[in-house]
Amino acid sequence: METTRHFVATVYIVNEGATALHDHERLGMWLPPGGHVDRDELPHEAAIREVREETGLDVDLLAPVGDVTSETVRSIPQPQQFLLEDIDVYPTGEVGHQHVDFVYYGRVDSRDVRPDGDDEAAPARWKWFTRTELRENARLEPDVAEIGRRAIEAVEAAAVGGTTGAAGATETGDDR
Repeated sequence: METTRHFVATVYIVNEGATALHDHERLGMWLPPGGHVDRDELPHEAAIREVREETGLDVDLLAPVGDVTSETVRSIPQPQQFLLEDIDVYPTGEVGHQHVDFVYYGRVDSRDVRPDGDDEAAPARWKWFTRTELRENARLEPDVAEIGRRAIEAVEAAAVGGTTGAAGATETGDDR
């Protein structure tokens, strides 16, 4: 059996020590904003678009930008995590579909979720989780809780010493 793979972008958005997750109706799990990378998009562009569509919020990505450039090459904002996720697993153990997920962390200035896209989760399905709530909520997938805690820590650390980089991303690398 052939395994199909799609590229997706996810953003753990952080505001005042908490990250937003929505109760995904179809999947029955709490997830951050994210979705498929369109054919004409770069992963960080999809991440920003998905946050805007699903929450109505503008996000500042915490994504280091490399320093490799030439006439034909440029560095783009890098995800904090790069994951391979099994989406459709059959009883035989075979995997029918996977997501290659560019996972970003980002800062937003508000917790006022107002979806700006079609067929998005209603504001009532969103909840802001603190580090403690991520650790103690048994309904959360372990990877979602762990990455959520890491996102909160990274965004808080960047607020102390980070600078804003290209494409609304926060640059966390050294200044070579």
